[in-house]
Amino acid sequence: MVSIEATAAFLKELETVSYYAKDEKQAVLSKATYLEHLSSLNITEPPHAVRKTAIICTIGPKCNTVETLACMIRNGMNIARLNFSHGDHSYHAMTIKNIREAAKAVKHENIVAIALDTKGPEIRTGMIMNSSTAEVELIKGKSIRLTTDPSFENTGNAVNLYVDYKNITNVLSPGKIIYIDDGLISLVVDEVGSDFVICTIENGGMLGSKKGVNLPGTSVDLPPVSEKDIADLLFGVEQGVDMIFASFIRNGSAVCKIREILGEKGKNIKIISKIENQEGVLNADEIIKASDGIMVARGDLGIEIPAEKVFLAQKLLIAKCNEAGKPVICATQMLESMISKPRPTRAETSDVANAVLDGADCVMLSGETAKGSYPIDTIKIMHYICKEAEAAVYHSKFFEEILKRVKKPTSHVETIGVAAVSAAKSSLASAIVLCTTTGNTAAMISKFKPSVPIIAVTKNAQTARQLWLYRGVFPIYYSENEKLPDWTQDVDLRIREGINFGKEKGFIETGDNIVVVTGWTSGAGKTNTLRLIIAD
Repeated sequence: MVSIEATAAFLKELETVSYYAKDEKQAVLSKATYLEHLSSLNITEPPHAVRKTAIICTIGPKCNTVETLACMIRNGMNIARLNFSHGDHSYHAMTIKNIREAAKAVKHENIVAIALDTKGPEIRTGMIMNSSTAEVELIKGKSIRLTTDPSFENTGNAVNLYVDYKNITNVLSPGKIIYIDDGLISLVVDEVGSDFVICTIENGGMLGSKKGVNLPGTSVDLPPVSEKDIADLLFGVEQGVDMIFASFIRNGSAVCKIREILGEKGKNIKIISKIENQEGVLNADEIIKASDGIMVARGDLGIEIPAEKVFLAQKLLIAKCNEAGKPVICATQMLESMISKPRPTRAETSDVANAVLDGADCVMLSGETAKGSYPIDTIKIMHYICKEAEAAVYHSKFFEEILKRVKKPTSHVETIGVAAVSAAKSSLASAIVLCTTTGNTAAMISKFKPSVPIIAVTKNAQTARQLWLYRGVFPIYYSENEKLPDWTQDVDLRIREGINFGKEKGFIETGDNIVVVTGWTSGAGKTNTLRLIIAD
């Protein structure tokens, strides 16, 4: 494990690198075309000092101690993901407690969001020969009978295999494909009966108990949330989690059902819908509209659609989210080899970088941190890759194309967002600093992908944690309890806090132009004022 002292030295070294050289800003912004921008990239230039893409880390047995979690926070973890496919409520309650203790122990980087990832509705096989450890070999070319008859639930074998989806006989037809155990075993449907499906084994292998079943290209009518999901969601509300990663979302109504379960007490929890099947991709527009954000969950998606089309789904979903101004997470197998190896493959490095270039707001680590041997090193490497990729982003392209798609007349917050990004570009500002209550202003400015950091100062702790979802936003929780009688003085103090943060991080210097966005009076939804100031 990397010591806390070594980690602190590592971050201190990063802070000495300037965000960008002042004489390079105009050169970067003046590239007329995307091709010209790409052809001018320089592999000898240092990356940005700050990373604008958030890193989500899955917490598991290898990294759930307070000491390790604090080290992960120092090295760049912004959102801690709890996978509710594993562990019980007492285990997750302990992990949440440890995350919060670790955040308190890290002085300047203590804004860490907590995400609850639901197990979601799924189809599974039954037990093999009354044993959780037993396996049976399925041989290519042989026939197998899948059945919903409960008498076979615990006695599966190479001839009869139970599946727990009662309606499977109504959604399948001859010629359809069935994948079992993450696609390792594939079957082709030959005949459909009243409570059974006879299949030919296309790709065989050893099959254990309770394995997942995928029906690619088939619309299923599973409930949007299971009984376990409901209990987990209510647990998340009581624990005060910041966001839900909702698994296997197929349509917008599923998101509405989850919001209903969260209720009044959980109304401010963000719902990030995981799109991981063909139906979800086809219904992307309605899911994005109903959700607070999207996760491109490439694991199951690569089973449900052809593997060679996953990159198309990734680009499609990221683009739709960018256009809608909703945060989007790219996930699954990003640095998979680092579960057991200290360095990623070149393909993995390119995968992370291309997700950033596509426009992802966050990138996610799963088994790499939850069960891997190198959780800290994995975060460090992802941190470096993101910084390098961000330096290659052609911000003008994002701004101009998203601006073209904005419907007129624009709302107040959209108008301020466009003006702030345009002002930062024209004045060569070093940052955009704003005060926010709900986070909406910061989210809107992030939508237009400015080349400079967005420093969002808020008095709402949950808003601060949730703002990690948005590319380029650096949230500051302003915990000063004293309420000044002069509201404008209070705003100026918060703006000063943001500027000081930028100076500490090295991307604001005395004499730099700063774009400041505030409201004309206190309260949410009042943002309508833009100022250009000089950092002193």
